[in-house]
Amino acid sequence: PIVVDGGFRRGTDIYKALAMGATAVGIGRPYCWGLGAFGQAGVERVLDLLNRELLITMRGSGTPTLNSIGPDYVLDAGYRVPRGRLGR
Repeated sequence: PIVVDGGFRRGTDIYKALAMGATAVGIGRPYCWGLGAFGQAGVERVLDLLNRELLITMRGSGTPTLNSIGPDYVLDAGYRVPRGRLGR
């Protein structure tokens, strides 16, 4: 199993991680924001929103099931920051 965690805020982020081979995605901060704002109902709402966004992305990409999501559905623009140049 490949678990990816960090920086996932939208269903499209989850879709990309699954397309690149992840079997699970961690969603720590949105979960905590929902919990802090509205308790259990907030967490359930965050999970519902992420699930809806993922389903919308799947429908728009023509992938009806999670198993049909693959690397062919993610475009790599090929832009890379040269080593040592980040932040300059």
